[in-house]
Amino acid sequence: MIDGVAELMEISRRAEIRAILTHHKVVGFPMWGASERTLAMVDSARAAGSDVMVDQYPYTASYTSLSILLPPWALAGGDSAFARRVATPVLRDSIKAATVFNIINDRGGNDLRRVQFALVDWMPELEGQTLYDWAVMRGLEPTPQTGADLVIEAQLNGGASAIYHALDEADVARIMQHPQTMIASDGRLTQPGIGHPHPRWYGTFPRVLGHYVRELGVLGLEDAVRKMTSMPADAIGLVDRGRVAEGAFADIVVFDPATVIDRATFEAPHQYPEGIPYVVVGGVITVDEGRWIDNRPGHVLRRGQSTSGSPSSRPRSTSTVSSP
Repeated sequence: MIDGVAELMEISRRAEIRAILTHHKVVGFPMWGASERTLAMVDSARAAGSDVMVDQYPYTASYTSLSILLPPWALAGGDSAFARRVATPVLRDSIKAATVFNIINDRGGNDLRRVQFALVDWMPELEGQTLYDWAVMRGLEPTPQTGADLVIEAQLNGGASAIYHALDEADVARIMQHPQTMIASDGRLTQPGIGHPHPRWYGTFPRVLGHYVRELGVLGLEDAVRKMTSMPADAIGLVDRGRVAEGAFADIVVFDPATVIDRATFEAPHQYPEGIPYVVVGGVITVDEGRWIDNRPGHVLRRGQSTSGSPSSRPRSTSTVSSP
């Protein structure tokens, strides 16, 4: 992780471009606490004149392909090449050893219960279950070695997506408090009830406002809103969005600071947040008293074009960007 952060900052320095350490986190118990060092690196780079920023999602778990537990060289060339390597005993031994290492030291968190299946097309009943659960279902001892064998089997079956509970809360809070950190979901649209997604797809921004602002006091309310709105808008050059100002887009999220909260959990992720009665997109109401309205006023923003991209009749009185 340290080498990766250093590489990003060197690119920023030599190319003289803004660099964003995106969805920054500290993965795996051996690295917990290292955010102190990475954030000091951000401060040092900025003091030296580089434009380095950070974004983060507010959870102690990450989400990606199950193949992240496999050594990258084993996946080179695609599925057929992987299958050939696994069928070669000496290569399989190396693949398994590297996967055991990742289960113990990296995203596996040294516990098969920390690897939770999200999308498994070839065995949907695994969705929401853990690598530990799968081992028990198969009557196997839930060791890192068993977990490695199951990860290899899953990849041979077509792969899967998983949630990795391998982050520390102290690192999450420390990164969030840094003045150059923006809030980002690292999520995507999902069809309600399909699969077992990371709860960040439903709850990122209300989680910050409810849990980290109101309940924990990690951030002040105004600072949290800025990290979700004007700060990221400015970072990517959206000059008419991200703030309440005359002439800016009327993209507004109305929330109650006393009640706003995420409801999506790792056990039951398909739940919408509470405390957000109204959402306005381009001056058009899309959530009215908590009810979704099928107005769809949004449009594609294209690089190098005006961010308006819309008829002059579109309401553009005020703007703040957030997301329910």
